[in-house]
Amino acid sequence: MTPTVFSEQLARRAAAAGVAIASEAANRLHAYFELLVHWNRRINLTSLALDPPTDQAVDRLIVEPLVAASLVAPTVGIWFDLGSGGGSPAIPLEIVHPAGQLIMVESRERKAAFLREAVRELELIGADVWTTRIETLVDDDRNVATADLVTVRAVRLSAPLFSQLDKLLRIGGQAILFGTAPQTLSLPPGLDIQRVEPPLVALRRTSI
Repeated sequence: MTPTVFSEQLARRAAAAGVAIASEAANRLHAYFELLVHWNRRINLTSLALDPPTDQAVDRLIVEPLVAASLVAPTVGIWFDLGSGGGSPAIPLEIVHPAGQLIMVESRERKAAFLREAVRELELIGADVWTTRIETLVDDDRNVATADLVTVRAVRLSAPLFSQLDKLLRIGGQAILFGTAPQTLSLPPGLDIQRVEPPLVALRRTSI
């Protein structure tokens, strides 16, 4: 897919979601998408149709992270993206809202290799890939209460996930969750709902 065709599709889907994209960001998002298409032929990064991309694929992989950018605090120091896989939401969000330090956490080595190439090719300054399990990350005391932002694309929002977020977030830190939210969320004390824009849920750590 040429940059022009991709940019037209992306602009159309972004406009439908009420998001504006600068031309430089659109070019970098196209470069990310091309890497994703190339690697997805070799390893299973996403089951969404990429070649050519469906509107659903563009929405899920790129537009949703761009919508989430409006929910994120203006300044982000340490950011953990959990189960980074094919790089969404982390990479599109990093392109339009860079953090001081983005850490993409991915336990599977082949997917981690893709993420490292994306970091190099897209020149994502301050981004790193940690090949480890989420449970290991959370159990390391050095990571407890350090995160300004945690993002995760989850099939289901669950109590174990909320417990992990509770450990990682500092007071005032945010979590942006991409997934199907139940009608009621049972959150640990001190972790509050900030905003719900299906399929996005924004949480904030208000106290210990």
